[in-house]
Amino acid sequence: MGGQLSLFGGGDDDHAPPKHRSGLVQPHVTEHDRELAARLPRFVRFGTSSWSFPGWAGIVWKGTPSEAELARSGLEAYAQHPLLRAVSLDRSYYGPVREEDLAGYEAQLGVAREKAPELPRFRVLSKVWDEITTAVFPRHPRYGARAGMKNPHFLDAERFQSEVLAPYRRSLSAESGPFVFELTPMPQGSMDERALVARVDDFVAHLPAGLRCAFELRNAELFGTRWLDMLKANGAAHVFTYWTAMPPLGVQLRARPIGAPFTVVRLMLPPYTRYAARKADFAPFDKLSEPQPEMRDDVVDILRAAAEAGCDEGFVLVNNKAEGSAPLTVRALAEKTAAAFER
Repeated sequence: MGGQLSLFGGGDDDHAPPKHRSGLVQPHVTEHDRELAARLPRFVRFGTSSWSFPGWAGIVWKGTPSEAELARSGLEAYAQHPLLRAVSLDRSYYGPVREEDLAGYEAQLGVAREKAPELPRFRVLSKVWDEITTAVFPRHPRYGARAGMKNPHFLDAERFQSEVLAPYRRSLSAESGPFVFELTPMPQGSMDERALVARVDDFVAHLPAGLRCAFELRNAELFGTRWLDMLKANGAAHVFTYWTAMPPLGVQLRARPIGAPFTVVRLMLPPYTRYAARKADFAPFDKLSEPQPEMRDDVVDILRAAAEAGCDEGFVLVNNKAEGSAPLTVRALAEKTAAAFER
């Protein structure tokens, strides 16, 4: 997973962002973007995996802001874009986010609300720290001596509440969307579906009532009706993930009707592709390099199903590696979604 250790997905460091300066970055919004956003169902919230990509100049940003400027002040501009009503905070997968950083994000979002009060509420979906979402530590250098070992803190409800949830409730509660539990890929045979279902069921039972949680599998053999039924019983969501080793989105959708009051879709990697290779091929992420028609059709089908199920929020989060440029994928999906819901 090289290249994903950055703060916002645009670089490879893990330092706190410099102090925000309001107005440093300005949004690029066309009249077509505004008209298209107005045609979308109000429950649909498109967004991207992080935001500090200079290659989005002329797509999301006015001018040519640097990566450092985007890290400092890009969220304020991003949250003023009518097609981007959510974002995935990916840095939180690599460690709990400091309270002062969360407060900084809230300050930027507050300015965005003042500048664009007519837009639907913005949401930040945070990936949960991998210390909690990893059952067996991958054989990756960053895990050191723990690589290949079982994690005693896998789905530790107490640590999640004290080290992850508590800072959000103090500093970003107004904007916080569902927490995304990306369950790190497990070695084949390390856990069966029944054992995982029992573990997640117990974990959710120890969380505060009303907390929105979405669980993303990275092991296809663990996906099934038992998994989906357990999540439905807990009011939690299955993340419809477009990822190299998972079943197609359409297969995931047909397994069971949507059971949570919200829906999360994450568009990451087409089948049998690798993150590092697509990052190298697609940078600086300023054009659609490999459109995925089936993926787009499946997303619209999921949003239709979410509407039929009465979901109040339907999140679609796009990574640059899905097609080459996340905001351009969002625009294409918005066109397709608006047309489908107008019929």
